[in-house]
Order: sequence, then C-alpha cells, then structure tokens
Amino acid sequence: MTAAPRTQDAPFVHPEMAKIIAWYVGLGLPDTTKIPLAEARPLTNRVSTHWNWPKPDMEVVDLYIPGPTRGLKARLYRPAGATGKLPVILFLHGGGWVFCDLDTHDRLMRMLAVEAGAAVLGLDYRLAPEHPFPAAHDDAMAAVAWLRSDGPSRNLDPERIVAAGDSAGANLAMGLLVGLRDGGHKQIKGAALFYGCLAPDHETDSHKRFGSGTFNLSTERMRWFWNAWLGGNPASPDTRAAPLLADIKGLPRLYLNAASLDPLLDDTVRLAEKLKAAKVPHKFDLYDGVIHGFMNMSRELELGRKAIADAGRGIKEIFAA
Repeated sequence: MTAAPRTQDAPFVHPEMAKIIAWYVGLGLPDTTKIPLAEARPLTNRVSTHWNWPKPDMEVVDLYIPGPTRGLKARLYRPAGATGKLPVILFLHGGGWVFCDLDTHDRLMRMLAVEAGAAVLGLDYRLAPEHPFPAAHDDAMAAVAWLRSDGPSRNLDPERIVAAGDSAGANLAMGLLVGLRDGGHKQIKGAALFYGCLAPDHETDSHKRFGSGTFNLSTERMRWFWNAWLGGNPASPDTRAAPLLADIKGLPRLYLNAASLDPLLDDTVRLAEKLKAAKVPHKFDLYDGVIHGFMNMSRELELGRKAIADAGRGIKEIFAA
C-alpha cells in the first residue's frame, strides 16, 4: 500500500495507519456517544482487546487505594527483574473521561513500565457523566497522596512520581500539576501528556482539518465528551479541568506528544508554545501520518511502538531532572 500524497486536501497517512483505519471502518461500529452507556462501555472494552496483546511479562498487583468518597481500584506494575525502590508513573487512562479502564490500557501501561524502567500505578478513576469534574481530578490527587504515604512500603520512591496519560488522561495529568501547585501541595516531578485534550476549543485549525470523523475521532464526539466532563457547563471551565487555560509558570518538566491527523493536535501545539514562552522545560514529539489514540495500536503500528519508547526516554529524563 502506498501512502497518500501530503497535500492540504489529502494529508499523509502512514501505510500501517491506513490499514488500521480501514479495519475500524470494516467493523461498522456505532457511535458510542449515541447509544446507552450500558452498551457503549462494554463495546469499547471489547474492541480494545484486539490491541492488548502480547503483553510484557511483569509483576502485576490489583489493589484498592483510599479515594475521596470510596476506595479506588488501581493496578501496580513492576518490570520483570526490577529491584530496589523504583520511580513510579501514575497512569491516567484516556477515553473521553467516559470510557475505558485499567484493562483497555493494560498493554500500554506494561510497555511504559519497561521503557521507563519504572513502576506504573494505573488508576481506575470515577467516570463522567455520572461523576463530572472534579471527581476524576480529586481521585488523581488522592492517588498522589497514597503514593507518598504508602509508596515506600511497596518499594516505590515518593520523591520520583510522574503523572502520565493519553487524551483525557493527559488532561487529568496536566490538571493534576495545576491542582497540586494551586492547592499548595508538594509538586511531583512532572508529567507525560500523550495527544491531550486540554481545552474545550473546537474551532482550532486541527479541528477544522481533521474533525469530520474520517480519522476516527470527530469534533462532534469531542463536544459530547467535554459536555460530559464539565457537567453540561462548558462556558467557564475550571483551569484544572481545562489546563491549557491555566497559568503554567512554575510547573515542572513535561513530555508531550501528538498525532498529525488528530483534531486535538493544536491543543498540544498551543501548550508547547505556552511552555516555551514561560520557560518551562519540556520536550515535544510529533508523529506524522497517525491518528488520535495511536499508541494503543502498537501491536500493529510501528510508530506506536516508537512513541512508547520515546515516551519512556522522556519520562526517564523527568525522573533524572
């Protein structure tokens, strides 16, 4: 298969990505924002099983940690053969704040643990629309508190915590940095944000170019996700919920990546510009010819595997800074 020419009307699509897009089209799936959540969530999870193998072998422990209103399910990964006190990645999964869980991102979390040489704590935070902002944000804050109080007993280094997440999880990771700073809490080492949705702005150039749904994610779906996350009140969002709108001066080091065919591309581009202007240390990797969510497709996408390896190196640099 040859790649499409790189023009304004026909942007470059990586050949492996083109096959995956065609596979999704062939499934004939309904728009999960237009069917009942009781049907949409299991459907999302079933599709994710296609991508979640093979899985790197490692020590995996399911546990519950204290949350603001109830215990929160979490999953702790330690790379095979790892010894001593490890730095830890707090991983916050994507899914528009509405979908996905620890199982949908299991392979990605395992691969990040291997590439970063770190433990990973995946958090099963409360989902919207039943639990709109600040529920998931508060759960992430509680996870940091648990890592600091109980992490040492599990051979985790409470001084080396990095938040990471994809899409809505990147939003939560960035919002966590803002919440820790503005709440007067001790800051973590930094965050790794993978193709984040960072502000409810649907008039960006990337939304206009890629938001039709041709490349899976659409502007219409993102409006629905933001409405669910913000409890139907998107007019003046809290900057912890829309962290691109926050004052970012003084935030810790960040690693960013984005996909060239993503309606959300400009969210990350604009954040990188703000970080540069504020002199916040950061690194930004842009992957050409791929769509939103491409890291979860690493089983069949070489650029997905490369992005995970690059992210691991980026996270190592944050730990070492």
